[in-house]
Amino acid sequence: MRILFTGGSGKAGKHVVPYLLDKGHRVVNVDRVPLDHPGVDNRIADIKDPGHMHDVMQSYAGFDELVHGTGVPSFDAVVHFAAVPRILVTGDNETYRTNVMGTYNVIDAALKAGIKKIIFASSETTYAICFWDGEKKPDYLPIDEEHPTVPMDSYAMSKVVNEATARSFQARSGADIYGLRINNVIEPHEYKQDFPGYIADPSTRLRNIFAYIDARDLGEMVECCLKTDGLGFEIFNVSNDDHSVAATTPELLEQFYQGVPVKKEMGPNETFYSNEKAKRLLGYAPQHHWRQYLDDPTMA
Repeated sequence: MRILFTGGSGKAGKHVVPYLLDKGHRVVNVDRVPLDHPGVDNRIADIKDPGHMHDVMQSYAGFDELVHGTGVPSFDAVVHFAAVPRILVTGDNETYRTNVMGTYNVIDAALKAGIKKIIFASSETTYAICFWDGEKKPDYLPIDEEHPTVPMDSYAMSKVVNEATARSFQARSGADIYGLRINNVIEPHEYKQDFPGYIADPSTRLRNIFAYIDARDLGEMVECCLKTDGLGFEIFNVSNDDHSVAATTPELLEQFYQGVPVKKEMGPNETFYSNEKAKRLLGYAPQHHWRQYLDDPTMA
């Protein structure tokens, strides 16, 4: 497929774009800084500028596309990851403005260019727990896509609004628009760097619901979305299958979630951030877990 990918130079995108290239896709990375990776085409543009987005949606990927003399090819899909990545990076109003208007501009331009497959990054923060002032417990566990999304911070607010925007664009267009509520993204080097600390003090992972998503498995999730047509508008949690700590499900429930309803019987290491919907509708099958990458067997 010929894919336009916004935000491919960010923490998640710089792993997902190479994954898609390895699957045989052509990827144009739209970002404020280029991604230095063999085979990726880069365009410098600002998602806040609607003119930029309309231009890139109808642009050559590279000089080689001029050879055929048949005009500008169409993109088959847009993957939209570009955003202010969290609170406390810039002002709250700028975070909200960038993420909300950027997403509107990307989806609007994509649909007006005739693109019928759009995948956009939402967030675990929509469930409010991550950036709540104080501790907020889930309404129930495991958290699935039906869990309420009523956050108090500007970043998560922007993601909730983006989901509503995407739903309305899908109703207007009939396109496939899939939102990914991405959990805490882990790069391969972070297993040895960070996970011993998580294991020593599980409470550090409370705001992430003890969950994570390997950046390479996020690539697989995007690929599953690209291959699956006809779902209309859908939202999917994206996580790995296990907790990001060595404590078991019963131990975590006892220590951190007393009084929180548990909706189903859970496995001893099963994630509290349910990815069942993605498995059922998309065939998503994460391949990486932290126990594969730590040298100390006592931590497994």
